[in-house]
Amino acid sequence: MIKQIIPILILVLISSAAAQQIDNLSIQNLKHDVNSIPLLEDETKLNFSLEDSKRNVGLGVIYSLLLPGMGELYADAYDIGKYFTIADGALWGAFIGMNVYSNWKENDYKSYAESRASITNENKDESYYATISAYSDIDSYNDEKALERNFDEMYDRDKYFWKWNSEVERESFRDMWSSSEQTRNDIRFIVGGLILNRIASAINAARLVSSYNSRLEEELSWNFSVGFVKNPTLPTSLNFNFTKSF
Repeated sequence: MIKQIIPILILVLISSAAAQQIDNLSIQNLKHDVNSIPLLEDETKLNFSLEDSKRNVGLGVIYSLLLPGMGELYADAYDIGKYFTIADGALWGAFIGMNVYSNWKENDYKSYAESRASITNENKDESYYATISAYSDIDSYNDEKALERNFDEMYDRDKYFWKWNSEVERESFRDMWSSSEQTRNDIRFIVGGLILNRIASAINAARLVSSYNSRLEEELSWNFSVGFVKNPTLPTSLNFNFTKSF
């Protein structure tokens, strides 16, 4: 009986050893297969950067030269720049208003001289109107120039004739002419103000843009990224990456 059992036990032991060897080989093969599978890391990745870019000083200057205050707006300082914009708007309003008034007074005094001094307004320059505001008629003017021997300054009587009916009319004309000329002179100051306002805004914009860039260098800059890691044998994972620099 025992002799019959011994061969059976030997077969069982041999079978168990073979099965264990096969299992070990299968596990090793499985590990090799798993290790050989590439990870699909960062297949989908989102990057977020909150570091502001620096501003260009020259561009800020150009903006302010085009429209005062815009360079300050470019430098995120329009709370200061708005005053340059307001000043520019006021100056343009004054420029337009004074031009309209000056043209109106010019048309007024020319019409007055045409009706009261018998002049023609065609081909007459500014010096002619200044002259007729100071002399009662062309003869008195030419006589004075002849006495001064300034013959080249004398007017042709047919082309430049004028004669005021009274001194009151001449003085009224002179008041209208002076008012128009004064307004034209004031317009030059307005133009100067427009230019100076642009220069001041451009200088201020350059300073503010430089200050803005300096602040960026001093402030904290940081980068935040999100990445998805996909593994065939594991659930998809989410990676967060946060970096900061001073």
